[in-house]
Amino acid sequence: MMVMENQAERHNRVMARRKRWMDEQIARAQADKGVLLVLTGDGKGKSSSAFGMAARALGHGMRVAILQFIKAPLDTGEERFFSQFGNVAFHALGEGFTWETQNFERDRAIAEAGWALARDYLRDPATDMVILDELCVALAYHYLDWNSLRGDVLARPDHQHAIITGRGAPQGLIDDADTVTEMRALKHAFDAGIRAQKGIEL
Repeated sequence: MMVMENQAERHNRVMARRKRWMDEQIARAQADKGVLLVLTGDGKGKSSSAFGMAARALGHGMRVAILQFIKAPLDTGEERFFSQFGNVAFHALGEGFTWETQNFERDRAIAEAGWALARDYLRDPATDMVILDELCVALAYHYLDWNSLRGDVLARPDHQHAIITGRGAPQGLIDDADTVTEMRALKHAFDAGIRAQKGIEL
């Protein structure tokens, strides 16, 4: 008579198989290098994820540069927090939402000036992580062009991590990246009339 496998036995069998697979993957992945990460999509959490990695980097004593394209200088929680650390450079490079500025040439000039600063950090071996927040938006609106920027990003120091966020990442950037995550929106409080909240969006 066949004895039915109980839930605990099935769980143990599945976990043993998973452990073998994970051990194989860990043994295979032994390279150390700076990675290019892209956080894109319409869902919330792209910048928040990047800031979480910045906090991790600080925990390891790394130097971080955060450059916010599009976003105007505001009294945000992330700027308040990261400005406390001597090994963080924080720059808000834009003038605000693109639907407010409504000036393509000015927005493009501001984005180009921001990229000149970003390039300095991407060339600096003392900077361990560069966060290019909302860069994808600047690319999507054609203020900047990925084909013109990619050389600076891909030629950065070998150990340096680069994190690029924003909706509408171009395919070329996705192809060049080591890790790409797309945030998908299922619900958002704003659609129910709840404005941006401190600690959540600000």
